[in-house]
Amino acid sequence: MLGVKTLQSLFKRYRRPGDIVFAWFMLIASLFLLLQLTKQTTWRDGGALLTQPRFWPSVALGGMVIFAAFHLLGSACSDRIRGRREEVWLWIRSLEYAGWFVVYALVVPYLGYLPTTVIFAVALTLRLGYRAPKMLIAAALSALVIVVLFKTLMKVNLPSGMAYEALPDGLRQIMMTYF
Repeated sequence: MLGVKTLQSLFKRYRRPGDIVFAWFMLIASLFLLLQLTKQTTWRDGGALLTQPRFWPSVALGGMVIFAAFHLLGSACSDRIRGRREEVWLWIRSLEYAGWFVVYALVVPYLGYLPTTVIFAVALTLRLGYRAPKMLIAAALSALVIVVLFKTLMKVNLPSGMAYEALPDGLRQIMMTYF
């Protein structure tokens, strides 16, 4: 029969090589969060079910566990896809940029927003493999524009940096206010 589709063909989906690793991670993480629910929320006596502080987080985390379990089941029952190790390694390598951001956030209170932003923009440009002087200058100018936009024009309150304390009085006040 030409028009008849099997259940398997109806639910066929595109899968990435690291699908089963992601499914395991989501199931474990959602189970962990669900187990923490009694420590993080309360149940008030006499309140309506829908107004209980624990009710909606329970619904959300229960749904996460159920759907993560189905995802794991679907991944486990599917054919194995080559390249799982490479896919997971790509995920792990991408955490490097979260590390860069954490270090950046730790350095800003010491060096100040402007110097830290310029240094990290140039360092990340070098990390990505761009060595041409015009690329490094573009990174530094982009960082300068970002600082001017955020600190000067948008008046976002950001740490001045201890290094600004060493500047002469007039310049220190300008750098602390605008850069």
